[in-house]
Amino acid sequence: MKKRATAIDPLASSQCLIERLQRSPQAFPHPASDVQRIETHISWVLLAGDYAYKLKKPLKLDFLDYSTQALRRAACEEELRINRRAAPGLYLGVVPVTGQARAPRMGGDGPVLDWAVQMRRFDQEALLSRLIEQGRLRPEQVDRLARQLAHFHAAAAVAPADGEFGKPETVRSVVRQVVAPLGEPVHQLADPALAATLDQVARWTEAQGQALEGLFAQRLAQGRVRECHGDLHLGNLVLVDGEPQLFDAIEFNPRFRWIDVMADLAFVLMDLQARGRADLAWRLLNAWLEQTGDYAGLRLLPYYLVYRALVRARVAGLRLAQLTGQARQAAAQELGAYLGLAAQFTREREPRLWLTCGVSGSGKSSQSQALVESRGLVRLRADVERKRLFGLPPEASSAGLAGPGIYTAEASRRTYARLALLARELLAAGWPVLVDASFLHRAQRSAFRAQARELGVSCLILAFEAPEALLRERVRSRALAGGDASEADEAVLQSQLAHREPLDEEERAQAVFVDTREAVDWAALLPPEKTG
Repeated sequence: MKKRATAIDPLASSQCLIERLQRSPQAFPHPASDVQRIETHISWVLLAGDYAYKLKKPLKLDFLDYSTQALRRAACEEELRINRRAAPGLYLGVVPVTGQARAPRMGGDGPVLDWAVQMRRFDQEALLSRLIEQGRLRPEQVDRLARQLAHFHAAAAVAPADGEFGKPETVRSVVRQVVAPLGEPVHQLADPALAATLDQVARWTEAQGQALEGLFAQRLAQGRVRECHGDLHLGNLVLVDGEPQLFDAIEFNPRFRWIDVMADLAFVLMDLQARGRADLAWRLLNAWLEQTGDYAGLRLLPYYLVYRALVRARVAGLRLAQLTGQARQAAAQELGAYLGLAAQFTREREPRLWLTCGVSGSGKSSQSQALVESRGLVRLRADVERKRLFGLPPEASSAGLAGPGIYTAEASRRTYARLALLARELLAAGWPVLVDASFLHRAQRSAFRAQARELGVSCLILAFEAPEALLRERVRSRALAGGDASEADEAVLQSQLAHREPLDEEERAQAVFVDTREAVDWAALLPPEKTG
């Protein structure tokens, strides 16, 4: 009687391969004592000596296919290509796993058992996810990340307007494919409140997706859909030599990678908020906007924030089916937390207009930074937008420009006109806005106050003040340090002091005077308010 053939479980077979590699330091072509393993829902990573090797799980899911060795090799090659764009020093090559199943080797000749992406190993404590857990992620690192992301997005390949990616139906389909599978794990948890949250979020995404179709098409035509990272959470960001680097971009499904740049940014913004650091999320958003000028994309941001929270909920749902005991309970809690965050992002914000007022050196930008982060504001900086009008990056010097320069009366008129246009669009879209400009003339302030009345939003003037000697010292120090968007010198300050127009009685009724001799305590100075 013939024995019945036993079906081989590819996942179990690969699991055994990984375990043998982990137990065999001699299987690596370099020193590799104490091989460690990291596992995700779709891959394994072996940390061996100075290197890391990433292998794909032999899975076929609704969003990826790693079911054959050929598909896994192709995925490794694609992972190498797309990640070398941002981290060429980390991604070294694609290597075979060879030998026999009982005695596998990394690299070498012989029968190929599987394929792996070879990376240069980095300190796991340098992951931004670790830094933020330990309270070690510093504001200046967030600023460097914003510049890195802006440069990455600017250099990324642009999706063709007549292609598949970025079309309204594609965008909405991708979101639906995240929402629909959540029904099963939510049903398994038998939590009526969680089911109601999922239903509310699902209905919101459908309605918003329909309302935004025209903007999706417009963004595609404008070149805002690009070959992005696709999985830009804090666990895929690391400090290398003090600089943030992106790694582990999505290779397995191009529809997740060829997306609007705002959808890419939304992932890390969502992750910061999920980890209780909304302040750093607002800092990152505003720093990225200053670099890119992509304020129009903010109309899409709530939709993409919801989508990104749902992506993490989906990952938790996948892990729920793979785990038991306390690990399964943790995955269930994670799923619920991300669904709750998605619901939070669907709530409307309260638009409000904030205006700074003060001469150079009075602390308008430096002191309003904490207000932006704590209250959740979109900040429009005159110094930045003035340079953008002349084709200059925020920190660039205008000294080399031909002509009368960027600080003429006409340049100022154009700058305030641009600020007014941007403020109107953002307020109409429901965002609270802080316009960071000198506003030394009553006519300038009057125009923005009238705009606020027209849009039916409140307006508050923040009047920044400091002694003249301190103003001069700050302006001199800033000029010596360089790298600031403002280029105002002592001559500019002297002119401002001579020509500024004080607030009239009506304006003073809408104003809060801000003494910047010391760091401003905004919580004490301003009453709390709902920020959405």
